[in-house]
Amino acid sequence: MFSFGKKAQSSGDLPEMNPPPANEGSSLRILNVRKDFPTPDDPAVPACALDKLTLSLSPGELVSLIGPSGCGKSTLLRLVAGLESPTSGELWVGNERITEPSAERGVVFQDPNLFPWLTVRGNIQAGLVARGQAKGKRHEVDAFMRLVGLESFANAYPHHLSGGMAQRVALARALINHPKVLLLDEPLGALDAFTRMKMQDEVLRLWQVRRTTLLLVTHDTDEAIYMSDRIVIMSPRPGRIERKLEIALKRPRDRNSPDFLRFRNEILEHLHFAGQSHQPLEAL
Repeated sequence: MFSFGKKAQSSGDLPEMNPPPANEGSSLRILNVRKDFPTPDDPAVPACALDKLTLSLSPGELVSLIGPSGCGKSTLLRLVAGLESPTSGELWVGNERITEPSAERGVVFQDPNLFPWLTVRGNIQAGLVARGQAKGKRHEVDAFMRLVGLESFANAYPHHLSGGMAQRVALARALINHPKVLLLDEPLGALDAFTRMKMQDEVLRLWQVRRTTLLLVTHDTDEAIYMSDRIVIMSPRPGRIERKLEIALKRPRDRNSPDFLRFRNEILEHLHFAGQSHQPLEAL
């Protein structure tokens, strides 16, 4: 386990650590996946949510999924998490085929889903307790509370926390399992704009420390550009991959830079939300 120093003074700084962090992420391969759901009117005629979807993530890569509502973004995350099974196709983390949920694939939803009867410490170590692994790991729980800046709230209950603090607990609860892949399903969508931007920096800081492979679902175009190595644009249902964009901008990123604005206009135009006057970037 890493030895974490004092909490960073700003969201762009990394905490001191010794030794340097290893890349905890693993490759993720989604191969020709299709997912059907039965329809209420005629269960014999299924509705196709995802079709012919193939995507690969490198270890430690941060990729965002963006697209219209109902295009299957959250469904894809549930497949990667092992909470659903594909109708056809395969999903792999490293050399392991995904067939069921695993602590090696952490999930953080829009609602933090904290246990109201447990403290911050209790929520973070809940998974360890459930698997009988909490004994002797108090120092590790302490380290993750420091990592997310909540060491002074160890004994606080969820109703004492702000929305951003609650999401930090949810992130720490997922990260303490050392997942090879972290799945974020609109985790910042319920926050106000200012808190959301601060939490974007917080997620990036945690990602830079842990180097976990990260797949993020978001409806926020700026969030996707600000955070991602790549953006995957999905089509309306049935969800297919329409475009992949490499966001080759240095971090931390300036939301008002010409390159940032050009990426924003291109994505909005592709999603048919931008005006006709916007000019797309050249294909990457």
